Amino acid sequence: MNRKKILTLGAAVLAALTLASCSQKKFNVEGAITQAEDSVLYLENVGLEAITAIDSVKLGADGTFSLSGEATAAPEFYRLRIHDQIINISIDSTETVTVKAAYPTMITQYEVSGSENCQKIKELAQKQIALQQRCIEVNRALPGIHGSDSLRHMIDAYKNDVKRNYIFAAPDKSYAYFALFQTVAGMLIFDPQTNHDDIKAFAAVATSWDMNYPEALRTKNLHNIAINGMKNDRIAQYNSQAATVTSQLEASGIIDIALADNKGQTRKLSDLKGKVVLLDFHVFAMDESPRRILAMRELYNKFSTQGLEIYQVSLDGDEHFWKQQTSALPWISVRDPRGLSSPLLVSYNVSSVPDYFLIDRQNNLVLRMAQTSDIEGEIRKRL
Repeated sequence: MNRKKILTLGAAVLAALTLASCSQKKFNVEGAITQAEDSVLYLENVGLEAITAIDSVKLGADGTFSLSGEATAAPEFYRLRIHDQIINISIDSTETVTVKAAYPTMITQYEVSGSENCQKIKELAQKQIALQQRCIEVNRALPGIHGSDSLRHMIDAYKNDVKRNYIFAAPDKSYAYFALFQTVAGMLIFDPQTNHDDIKAFAAVATSWDMNYPEALRTKNLHNIAINGMKNDRIAQYNSQAATVTSQLEASGIIDIALADNKGQTRKLSDLKGKVVLLDFHVFAMDESPRRILAMRELYNKFSTQGLEIYQVSLDGDEHFWKQQTSALPWISVRDPRGLSSPLLVSYNVSSVPDYFLIDRQNNLVLRMAQTSDIEGEIRKRL
């Protein structure tokens, strides 16, 4: 290769590198923070796992500064910091945000322009600071249970305001995301694990961000938080319903069931009062169904003339298949078309099928399958 070609190639490479460098999108944060001469102002990325400094400047007498960072595809969160004084901001793409403040009151008194999100974050930050101060005052003035009630009312009012005016009003905005993770006394104001209404707020923002920024790590993090919260919420509801069921069973003996049998006639469990009843939750499509049905036939043949009845609730999705399977059965067979989503499973605290319960002649539920290995003996006791 001759010298001329080498020079031409070198120029092309340099031009490509220069173009790549120029094409790298940047965002800028500029302005002035006065009364902080010789202090270092940091621009820090508030990441999901760590806070990282990305730019800094030593302030002069007039406090002017200009900091920058690489733009990201999804909104990202940053903060300006001098010692322990912090201003939170968010950046969407290649924005230029202007901040003006004076040290050391910059945390509560600053001006921001160039970004609606940053203005809303300022509002939220000032609301949170005011809430924190009110909580401190209440703790001093009203220790004990009265103070706890007041704090709860204050925090609930704060959450309702923020949900209505920031989160649900614009769940796709970065300030809605910011609101979800505000804290008081080091604890999250919004509880994404156990509070039903708070979980809805996380889910709303997660859904919106999933549509707008599906590949962003923050979106995936929000999605996981919302999903885990909904799982915990369902478990809590299930346990609450199970506790209610227990009290209902203690009060009334059984929770009644009224479903159509394989001949279309509605059969009520409570109508069997006076008999010993084996209440069986069953799925005929399961592999072990034939063996279980054979065992129940033996029980029925032995004890039906002495007062045993079987009330079998099928959870099969295919009605025609269920009718075929039950056409020759001598006991009561009903079907719940809601299948494994049936609220009866919650009512009877059934976590897996098959499962059965034994009900005595007075309509009292006396035991369930997990409580005995000798169902025949238990039936015989009660006949």
